[in-house]
Amino acid sequence: MKEQELEIQTIDGAMPTFITVPDEGGPYPIILFLMDAPGKREELNDMARRFSTVGYYVMLPNLYYRTDPNFISDFTEEARTIQRQHMAALTNKMVVEDCRALLEFADKDDNARDGSVGCTGYCMSGPFAFAVAAQISDRVTASASIHGVRLCTDDDDSPHLDADKIKGEIYFGCAENDIHIKAEEVDALEAHLKNTDVNYRIDWYPGTNHGFVFPQRQGMYDKLSAERHWERLFAMFRRCL
Repeated sequence: MKEQELEIQTIDGAMPTFITVPDEGGPYPIILFLMDAPGKREELNDMARRFSTVGYYVMLPNLYYRTDPNFISDFTEEARTIQRQHMAALTNKMVVEDCRALLEFADKDDNARDGSVGCTGYCMSGPFAFAVAAQISDRVTASASIHGVRLCTDDDDSPHLDADKIKGEIYFGCAENDIHIKAEEVDALEAHLKNTDVNYRIDWYPGTNHGFVFPQRQGMYDKLSAERHWERLFAMFRRCL
């Protein structure tokens, strides 16, 4: 594979971004891979590489570039406090604009294919991927929220409010025992989506906890469920990109 770490200019500054793409053939469809709350780390680079190995141009931005791009949580209470501060500094609108900047960069790269784009967000980025699917609907034809949070809230910028703008397919992979989002919120999301024409799927992963897809998340990682999530995403991207 070909890989590079570089900074992509956004309206708010220079955003460190990891890009990986197969080293032969191409151009390849773009996947925007939006990080989870503990920070940009090698574990996520490895997941980006897994997408790349099956034929995608994968962009993994460090969404904490506005506050502290060097932050990586060690899961202590002190780190969790800092992590919540970084999360609170982000909005759906900010990340949508970040993704527009990513696409502007990729459209000038011969390794990236024009046209349909995929987007996947984990944890805090579940709602970001949801918002990107609606706000960049002319490009994003396949999107996914994996154990995403804040998907259907009372906030004015809750991503479900713009769901009817989505033109592509969207997938929600939900942990059965997720302490960060109540089942009632997912139920409310489904009730809302049923009243739209959105092509969606809400998929529950029995017996899993928040973070079950991450191999280094001790006590949370569930290999069979993690592999099922890869199967679901690969299938959707094959259909739509």
